[in-house]
Formats: sequence, C-alpha cells, structure tokens
Amino acid sequence: MLQETPRTQAKAKRRSALLASAATLFARRGFNGVSIEDLGAAAGVSGPAVYRHFNGKQALLGALLVGVSEDLLAGGRAVVQAAPDAGSSLRALVAFHVDFAMAQPDVIRVQDRDFDSLGEEDSTAVRSLQRAYVELWVEVLGELLPQREAALRRLQAHAVFGLINSTPHSVPIPSRKAAAARSMLEAMAWAALTEA
Repeated sequence: MLQETPRTQAKAKRRSALLASAATLFARRGFNGVSIEDLGAAAGVSGPAVYRHFNGKQALLGALLVGVSEDLLAGGRAVVQAAPDAGSSLRALVAFHVDFAMAQPDVIRVQDRDFDSLGEEDSTAVRSLQRAYVELWVEVLGELLPQREAALRRLQAHAVFGLINSTPHSVPIPSRKAAAARSMLEAMAWAALTEA
C-alpha cells in the first residue's frame, strides 16, 4: 500500500473542507445563492483554487450528494452485517440513520432543496445508491416481518426516513438535549416500523 505524502494529505484535507463548506453554504443560501468565490473563501482558498479539486460548483454538489449516499449505503450494510439477527439489524439501522441525520442536517437540507441542480450522471448515481439503501431496510423488515408485503415495507422505510431526516434540520436541537432527541427519534422510528 502506498503511503500518502504530506501534499496528498493536504489536498485531501482541502477537498474535505470544500465539501463541508459547500454543505453549510448550500444549506443556508441554496445552490444558486452561492458562488465559487463564496465556496473558496469558506474553505480558506481562493475561488479559482476550487477548480483544482472540482470542475465547478455543480461537480462539488455532485461529490457532496454522491459521497453521502455512498456513505449511507456502506454504513447501512456494515451495521446489518454486524448484527446477529433481524431485530438487531433493524435497531442498528435506525440508530445509524438517526446518527446520520443528527450529524448531517445541512446535507439533508441540500438534498431536499438542490437535488435538481445535480448533473444527470450524479443524479442517476444518487438515486441508484438511495434505492439500494431503501432496499436494505426492506430486506431487513422482510426478515423480521415476513407477512408484510414488500411495497408496504418500502412505504414504511420512506416514512421513517421522512420522520428522522426532517427533525434535526427543522427543529434546532441544543447539544444538551441531543441524547434525549436521539432516543425519542429511535423509539418513534422503531414503533413506526414494527407496530400495526
């Protein structure tokens, strides 16, 4: 395995800073309300320096949303593989998704509002990754509740995503209340998935 040089580490760090800045700025002002200069300044580089990492603002949006979709799918698969049974898998998926939503409210806001600003290739990639993530939940629910039709399990998964994703970016949660909010969201999601 090749060892990273200080230069490649610095480049990766700047790229991460640009992605984090993009999430914050796009969430606050919308994709169309942010310039390349704004993105560079927020990450501590000049506007033209952004092009060393991304082909433009749309490519930066694509990297942000494709990257988070890849992370969700990989993380979801990892928690399911580590769980001993379907019930544990579902609880782990719920906890994983709540952690994501609590940590990434800006990314969720950008996804909701600016998805249509993605290029076609990135849009297709995000949708494909998201479908795979939903189907992971549908499969786990199917193991736990085999009597439920897949269409209903899919509906439940989407409804729970709506519940979990909307809360942190709709209602500011002070850090001192984060643990209580997390527990409440997990309990509500579990009830929505398993009751009735």
